[in-house]
Formats: sequence, structure tokens, C-alpha cells
Amino acid sequence: MKFSSCLVSLAFAGCTSAFTINAPQTKSSTTTTLAATAVLTKFDRKKQTYKGPRIDVNDAGLDFSYADFASAVANTDYAFNRNDIVSGVCVEYDKGGCIVDIGAKASGYLPEAEAALIQGQGDSIENLVALDQDMEFQIISDEDENGQLLVSIRRIQYRKAWDAVTAMQESDQAFEAEVVAVNRGGAICLVEGLRAFLPGSHLSGMMATEDMIGSKIQLKFLEVNQEAQKLVVSNRKALVEQQMADLSRGDIVTGMVKALKPYGAFVEVGGMSGLLHISQISYDRIDDLEKVLQPGMQVKCMIIDHDKVNGRIALSTKTLEPEPGDMLKDPAMVFAKAEETALKYHERMEAERKAREEAARDIVLGLGDSLDDLGVSDEMTSDPLADVSDSLDSLLA
Repeated sequence: MKFSSCLVSLAFAGCTSAFTINAPQTKSSTTTTLAATAVLTKFDRKKQTYKGPRIDVNDAGLDFSYADFASAVANTDYAFNRNDIVSGVCVEYDKGGCIVDIGAKASGYLPEAEAALIQGQGDSIENLVALDQDMEFQIISDEDENGQLLVSIRRIQYRKAWDAVTAMQESDQAFEAEVVAVNRGGAICLVEGLRAFLPGSHLSGMMATEDMIGSKIQLKFLEVNQEAQKLVVSNRKALVEQQMADLSRGDIVTGMVKALKPYGAFVEVGGMSGLLHISQISYDRIDDLEKVLQPGMQVKCMIIDHDKVNGRIALSTKTLEPEPGDMLKDPAMVFAKAEETALKYHERMEAERKAREEAARDIVLGLGDSLDDLGVSDEMTSDPLADVSDSLDSLLA
């Protein structure tokens, strides 16, 4: 009996020694533990729970130990801020984006939407960015809980594109761009990766239709406003200035009548709008302009004046009439003989110019003869100080 009671006492004592009752944590200690856990990154938490093998590296004899390296990393201030431009290398494609090594504690991430300013339909991150190539990236976010930063290539290209179009506007140069879309007001063109609006009124000899998409046309800038992100271009301005450089007075051009007004007709010549005034249509009087010209009618005209700055030209058909009034009787015959008649017109104008010069020269010579007839003697036209000089000589003698 005594032996069994002793066994029970020993078993109880063993149980009490095997179990330890912890005192309950206070509220303050629990808060401190949660706060300490909250500041840990995902990497740090995984590091604490990692139970894999640890390899002890013998760094004896080295000038720089692993402990020194760890201390240097811990004391390095990376100072990566939003909008900074940094160098980096794309190392891996990941989930519609790319992992970028920018030298930070954690890698950067390049979303597909930020991979390039110009992205074609169906382009993937693999087509837009190459791996293992040094490139520049712009930081576009702060570090997340894992220390990762978002970076962008598109925003760097966007800024460079605006610098390029500003320089193009300042030099006022013509350029070629692709039409990527059309709408009710005109067309959308891609200029240095930026979308530019082409008003329908500034299209030369064409309409804004779906057939234009994919084609390249000549343009010049009408407005460049980076603050408002507004680009406006003109096809007509580019063509007009190019053609105006090759035009001169007296040239024969072919155009189409676009509109009739009480004072004349507007004729489109290679994208330019020329005025054919009613007084320049025929040497005969015109009572009804619609009986002579109609919208859509092809005509040949002579350029009698031009304004190269504003792209305007003044036209004439009466200078092409073999006989006065032919434009009212047979316009087709006038256009057929336009070059021949223009040559005769130039010869006649040249003869009249020489005649006017001869007449002007005769008038000048006649004025000279009139002065001689007024009795101006040689003595009056000689040196007026001659008499004074003679008097001084006589006194000195």
C-alpha cells in the first residue's frame, strides 16, 4: 500500500516537472510583439522561418570579409526616389511584365504598359523589351512592402518625343507621319510616338476615310502645346509650301474649280486655293459666271501673282485667250492651246517691256537736251573757285 502511494507521488511529481505554466502576457507586451512583426518584410519573415543548411565560408586571409560586406550593404543609402532616372537590366519576364535589376535591395518591376511608348496591337513584353541589355528606367512608385519599385521606359520616351516635336516646330520643317485612325473631324497621325490631330480642312486633295489608315503623308505643325498635350498638324500647309517654292509668275497650272462667288471662282491647284477673279476670266464682259465655269470643272490658268507666305495664288485665263472672248465661246479650245498662247503672251509682254524702257530712256535723254537748250555755258559748269584762285595769284605776284 505504501509502495503504490509512493509510485503515484513520483508520477505526479514527474508530470508537474514536465509541464510549465506560462504567465499570461500583458497588453503592452502583445502590442510590442505585433508592432515588431508588422515592420518585417516578406523576405525577412521567410528568412526567419528558413531551416535549410547554412554553409560556413572561411574568409580568413581576405581583405574584405562577409561580415564587412553585410555591414556595407546595411549602411548603404540607395536613395531611390520617384521620378529618378536609373540604369538597369531586364533579367526575367514575369506575369505580363519584366523583373529589372536596378541595384536596389529588391528588384524593380516593369509593367507591360510602361515598356514602350509605341506598342502595336498584340505586342507582348517579349517583343517590347530585350533581356540582359543596359537601359534607362524612370522610377514611378515608392517601395512596396517588399521593397520593390515600379519602373517605366515609356515615360522617358514620352519626354524625349515632346522635345523632338518642339525642335521640329521651331525649325518649321516638313515631315512624314503615319495615319493611325480617322474620326468625324479629321485623322489621327503618329508623330514621334505622339498622337497628333489632322483636321479635315487641312487635308489636301483627299477625305478622311478608313482607306487612309496605315498610309504616310507629308505634314507640318500648326500647334505644339506640351502643357495641354495638344498636337495639331496640317497636310495642306506642307504641300503648299513645297509647291509654292517651285512656282513663279507666268507658269501654267492645272486645277479644279471648287466654288463660285460673285467676284470669281476658287480653283484648287495641287492643294492650294487660287482665286480666278471675274475680271481675269475673259477680255469680254461676263454677265453670268455659271455659264462659263462650273464646280468640278478642270481648267488651265496662268499664275499672275502669288503669296508664298500664306500659300495664295492669283490666276488668269484671259491671258490664255487666242482672241478676246474665246473663254465665253470655247473654253476647251483655250485650255488646249494654253501653252502656245502663253508663249505668245510672254513674247508680247517682253516686247512691251522693252518698248517701255525705250520710251523711258528717250524721256531722260530729252530732259538732258532741254537743259542744254537753256543756255548753260561751259564757264558756268566749270570749277566755281577758278576766279578766286586767279585773284589770289595776282595778289601774291
